[in-house]
Amino acid sequence: MAVFRQVYNLVFKRTSTFALSIVLGAILFERVFDQVGDTVFDRINEGKLWKHIEHNYEKNEEA
Repeated sequence: MAVFRQVYNLVFKRTSTFALSIVLGAILFERVFDQVGDTVFDRINEGKLWKHIEHNYEKNEEA
């Protein structure tokens, strides 16, 4: 119960810290969700995206 009391005193007791925690939580959630979505998309489309096949089309300019 001491942990809940500390969390309440640090985050939920004042409106300003509560609002700040909501904003920071939303930003963090958005970043994590975007990274997970990109990873899933890349895994599903492995070998079909330009970053996976560009080596097939680039000219090797060794002079």
